[in-house]
Amino acid sequence: MSDERRLVYSTDGSLPLPKVDRPKPKAAPGKALPPADGIVRVGCEKRRGGVVTLVYGLAANELAPIATELRRACGTGGTAKDGIVSLQGDKRDDVLAYFQARGRRTKRMGG
Repeated sequence: MSDERRLVYSTDGSLPLPKVDRPKPKAAPGKALPPADGIVRVGCEKRRGGVVTLVYGLAANELAPIATELRRACGTGGTAKDGIVSLQGDKRDDVLAYFQARGRRTKRMGG
């Protein structure tokens, strides 16, 4: 008669755990930042039931001051995090006008 018993759970820590090779998570396609070529890219994205305007391509030292100016100019809330300025609502036209008035090269992302 074969013994089919095996230990299912133990709290004493006397049994070594088997090594499991798990695949590494892959980066989500389409979520890479645009290139740092000096062009400010402005796009829109739907998040949590609302629309968010995203601004890419700003240098790290100008991120916070420009985010503050854009929030004030657009009259909306927002944040600057991970190299991206996020503004509540579809403010692409206002943001593009802001940068074009200051002589910056811009591109509209998406539709």
